[in-house]
Amino acid sequence: MTTAQPSLTAPGAVAGSQDVQPTPLALLLLGREADPRSERGVECPGDLPSPSDPDLVERARLAKEKLGDKVFVLGHHYQRDEVIQFADVTGDSFKLAKDAAARPEAEYIVFCGVHFMAESADILTGDDQKVVLPDLAAGCSMADMATAEQVAECWDVLTEAGVAERTVPVSYMNSSADIKAFTGKHGGTICTSSNAKRALDWAFEQGEKVLFLPDQHLGRNTAVRDMGMSLDDCVVYNPHRPNGGLTTEQLRAAKMILWRGHCSVHGRFSLDSVNDVRERIPGVNVLVHPECKHEVVAAADYVGSTEYIIKALEAAPAGSKWAIGTELNLVRRLANRFAPEGKEIVFLDKTVCFCSTMNRIDLPHLVWALESLAEGNLVNRIQVDAETESFAKLALERMLALP
Repeated sequence: MTTAQPSLTAPGAVAGSQDVQPTPLALLLLGREADPRSERGVECPGDLPSPSDPDLVERARLAKEKLGDKVFVLGHHYQRDEVIQFADVTGDSFKLAKDAAARPEAEYIVFCGVHFMAESADILTGDDQKVVLPDLAAGCSMADMATAEQVAECWDVLTEAGVAERTVPVSYMNSSADIKAFTGKHGGTICTSSNAKRALDWAFEQGEKVLFLPDQHLGRNTAVRDMGMSLDDCVVYNPHRPNGGLTTEQLRAAKMILWRGHCSVHGRFSLDSVNDVRERIPGVNVLVHPECKHEVVAAADYVGSTEYIIKALEAAPAGSKWAIGTELNLVRRLANRFAPEGKEIVFLDKTVCFCSTMNRIDLPHLVWALESLAEGNLVNRIQVDAETESFAKLALERMLALP
C-alpha cells in the first residue's frame, strides 16, 4: 500500500504554485526514505509490544530462556538499565565486538548498541553467526558525519595537494564499516579512545601526516595533550566546503588533518560546565571522555575512555566527589553503584543529555527482537558485504597488532 506524502514547497512559495522536488537528503532527514548505507533514516519493521506492557520484563526473560545458548546479548555502557539487565556482557563498542567473536557457538548476536557497533560485530564474528540490532534506527550522529563519498572526495583533495601518499588514515571505532574499509584500503588503522595515542604513534611511523576520522576532538586531544603537538599542527577538514575549507598550503603544513565530526553528547560539555561544577561542589574531581572539546579536556582533572572512567571510580576513595563528562545512563548507573561507598558522582552538565540514538534500543524493541528469534524469525540482521568487510577487517587487524 502506498501512503501519500505531503508535498514540500520552497520557503515563501504558495502551495501548488510550483512543483518543488525534495532532495534525497531532505527525505532522509524527514524520515521519509531509507538509506541502507547510512546510520539513520531507517524504519524498524514489525509490531512492537506496548511500552506500558507490564509483562515486558517477563517476556524478555522467557524469550531469552527459550533461545538458550543460541543467543548472546551485548549491552553497551550507554544503554538503559531496563536493557542492560538482559545483557550477557557489558562494555564499550570494541570490547563487545571482541566478546561476540569469542562466542562462536552463539547463532544470534543481539547487539544493544548502535549501528556501527553491530557492523563491527558482524565483521569480527563467523559467517554462520547473525548479528541483530533491535532497532535499525539506532544510528550514530558522529558516524553519520563522514560518508564514504565525502571521504573519497577528501582523498582526492589530498591527492591534488600532493600529500595523500604521505598521509595515513586513522579512523575512530565510532565510524561506519565503509569508513573502516576506506581506512584499511589506504594503509591505515582503527583506534579506540583508549589506544588512540598508540594508533597515532604507529601512523606517524608510516607517514608524515594523519587524516583522523570522524571525531575531530579525539584526534586533537590525543595529538596535543598526549603527543605534545600544538593546535597549529591541526587543521579541520569540512566536507561541506570546497577543498574542505582549506588551502593547499594549510594541508601541506598540517600534521593532523581532522575531520569535522563530533559526538552530540560529549560535544555539549563546555568550559562553563567545568567552572560551574567546581563552584557548586568544592573539591570535586572532573573526569571527562576525550571526545569532549579541547578546552574541556584541558580544564579537567582526569581524561579517559569509558572503561577508564569506570576503573577510576572503582579505585576512588570513599567520600570523594566526581563530576563525569560522558553519557548520562552510564553516569547515573555509576552514581547508584558507588553511593553505598560514599562516593558522590554527578553529571558534569546541569542539563540532562542521553545519547538519543542509543536510547532507541528500549525494552519493547528488545522483546520484539528476542521473541522473533525465539519463533524462528530472523529480524534486523546487520550484514556487511564481503568487500567492505575484507578491507575493514584489515584496518581492525592493524589495530589489534599495535604494540
